[in-house]
Amino acid sequence: MLLRNAEIFCDVANCRSFSKAAAARGMSQPAISQAIQQLEEHLGVTLIDRSQRPLQLTPPGEAYFDGCRRLFSDYRLLEDRVQNLSAKVTGRVRVAAIYSVGLLQMAEYVSRFEDRYPDVVLQLDYLHPDQVYERVNQDEADLGIVSFPRDGGDIECIPWLDQVIGVVVAPQHRLAAKTDIALAEIDGEDFVAFTQDLRIRKEIDRTLRKNKVSVNAVHQFDNIENIKRAVEIGAGVSILPLPTARREIDAGMLKALHLTGLKWHRPLGIVKRRHKHLSAAASRFVELLQEALGADDPWTKRAPAERAKAD
Repeated sequence: MLLRNAEIFCDVANCRSFSKAAAARGMSQPAISQAIQQLEEHLGVTLIDRSQRPLQLTPPGEAYFDGCRRLFSDYRLLEDRVQNLSAKVTGRVRVAAIYSVGLLQMAEYVSRFEDRYPDVVLQLDYLHPDQVYERVNQDEADLGIVSFPRDGGDIECIPWLDQVIGVVVAPQHRLAAKTDIALAEIDGEDFVAFTQDLRIRKEIDRTLRKNKVSVNAVHQFDNIENIKRAVEIGAGVSILPLPTARREIDAGMLKALHLTGLKWHRPLGIVKRRHKHLSAAASRFVELLQEALGADDPWTKRAPAERAKAD
């Protein structure tokens, strides 16, 4: 019971929220609160300062959290050694992904993983890119999924996918009758953009400037889902990794336009803490991501094993 309560405490400490920890563990918030209270009564100290928002750890709480993280890391290593003697994979995998990775695509990976490893709890959170790296750096996520991944310092990148970038327009747009266009053909168009803090926005802006193309950014969003909705209603054109709009393109809600004379892709990578031992469950999730789920997809290619750090 105390070990379980310590695990719950670590979840609350990571999330800085009782409700978020409850959702992550599939428990009620009162049950989470009761577990923390039992742990505090056993230790005779207050671990969490509940008067602040978000919740903050007390000095004893910080010390206990640090010790528990090291304890559970060693425990996962022990579990892996034992599991390697059998075919059974158990445990938990914590994954932090950027919003624009594509909700539909990730749902397919998650479904396959849960079917294949029913004894593993997979926790997937969608976050801003900076938060993904923060979770990985602080060992609050085993794996991160990001675009234009960094590889250096405490972060190690496993190359994953290269997604073709193209123009998307509403079916009624003047360009919708075309299949291929030059980038210059969107010069002066109303444009639905990513927010300026995102790396993909910086890459798009750089490519537009390089090709002397100017657009009128009428809306900015930090996730692809909102961008697609805005383009659908005719708010403007956009530039997106085409696989992320496949559902809307197949349904006729958006039209994809391939860019001629321009080889343009968005790299996706799986990031982890350098020298961190991945559990058997986390390693299996990486292996599943690297399987060719879309082998016949002309818009997605397996990333080269070695990628220049400039990406």
